[in-house]
Amino acid sequence: MTDLGALGNQGGAVIDVTDATFEQDVMLRSQTTPVVVDLWAPWCGPCKTLGPILEEVISATGGKVVLAKVNVDENPAIAGAFQVQSIPAVYAVSDAKVVDGFMGAVGRAEVQAFVDRLAPSAEDDMISALVAARDELGLRAALETHPGDEAIVVTLAEILVERGETEEALALLERVPETDRVRHVKAEARLGTVRPEDDYDERLTALLDRVKGDDEARQMFVDILELMGPDDPRTAAYRKQLTARLF
Repeated sequence: MTDLGALGNQGGAVIDVTDATFEQDVMLRSQTTPVVVDLWAPWCGPCKTLGPILEEVISATGGKVVLAKVNVDENPAIAGAFQVQSIPAVYAVSDAKVVDGFMGAVGRAEVQAFVDRLAPSAEDDMISALVAARDELGLRAALETHPGDEAIVVTLAEILVERGETEEALALLERVPETDRVRHVKAEARLGTVRPEDDYDERLTALLDRVKGDDEARQMFVDILELMGPDDPRTAAYRKQLTARLF
């Protein structure tokens, strides 16, 4: 299995990918770094023209973009997944989704523009650093120009919740779409000081009798389940009990 941490330290951002390593090297890798998938074959003349251009441009990003080269003759499953009709075929994958692509041998200018759309900018790097450092002042400044940036908003909300400033946290979270992380922080904010200290069971059992006619009780019940998370074996059972009480 490929060591994802080692990929960015290989001097290069160019890797050979097979059917066996595609999930790890492309799909999982793309959750942190954009991956350009180059579908080629040794007999393909245009591939020999395009390949070196892709390698040069992507290597120049210093690891901000990864090039995954796929020999379609040897890896039919990947070619089938992309429904390749002809090669060269190039696809950009980010967050495990195809976000861009082109077919045929294009020139360096087109390749550069394609890669530039994927590579994080200096501003993106700055925001990532602020988020990693949980720099509240810096994040608030960045929020002025990026009011809907999920990473900024959720990180700030987490800081506020930890400090007990839950109303501001909830107001901030209304700026961004619902995601698993957003729902979790909202639950933490709404529960606040009433978070149960009894490993949840006692509070959930008491709330069950109130959930049908009491919106506040129902929200608290759902929030506690959110904090417990799907990996807690009790969560599914309590959700079934909630459904039974409501319907």
